Amino acid sequence: MRIAILGGSFNPIHLGHDLLADTVKIDLGYDKIIFVPAGNPPHKKLNGSVSCEERFNMVKNFCDSTDCFCAEPFEIQKSGLSYTYDTVKFILEKYSSSLDGKPGLIMGEEVACEFHKWHKASQIASLTDLIIARRHPDNNGINVAEFKNQNIGGYVGGFSSFDFEKDFAFPFIMLENPLLPVSSTEIRARISQGKSFRYLVPPEVYLYIKQKGLYQK
Repeated sequence: MRIAILGGSFNPIHLGHDLLADTVKIDLGYDKIIFVPAGNPPHKKLNGSVSCEERFNMVKNFCDSTDCFCAEPFEIQKSGLSYTYDTVKFILEKYSSSLDGKPGLIMGEEVACEFHKWHKASQIASLTDLIIARRHPDNNGINVAEFKNQNIGGYVGGFSSFDFEKDFAFPFIMLENPLLPVSSTEIRARISQGKSFRYLVPPEVYLYIKQKGLYQK
């Protein structure tokens, strides 16, 4: 079985995440995409009052609707900082009997620009096939300043003119995935401002957010 890992804050998970996972599955031939919500990431302070458990539940509710996606609680349940290296080692051990080749590790290009700063980046690159997905910086005119995550630990974040072919130091696969100009930051802003967001997230996630009253001021 070919497995790819998609980590992120998923605060909340949205259709862009879902489309990315499906594109990796179909275009690159993976059998299962493992969604790993971040517990305590070393590079950002998460915005909003939603708990780790609620973020995981949103991801799980979505993943439970399809056989090829699954939600992994490893980082949510782990104490201390959430390092991707530890997650990769855990996935390799958990799926050792069924894994075919290296697992893929999916990341957006704005994250990949700073991959060299990650804890044990070289080891991660040797244990996985790095998949870099193109992202879109647009927020559709919504004021998102107060809803952004805070970069910490020497990470800059955001989009840049980084040339992957020249400047990225590790082997990688560039995924030309369809671009959906939507972000979790924008969705949090929309909910807080009382704007429509229903068709930016999976139905299961929309219902969970509405039932729990998440992201409202």
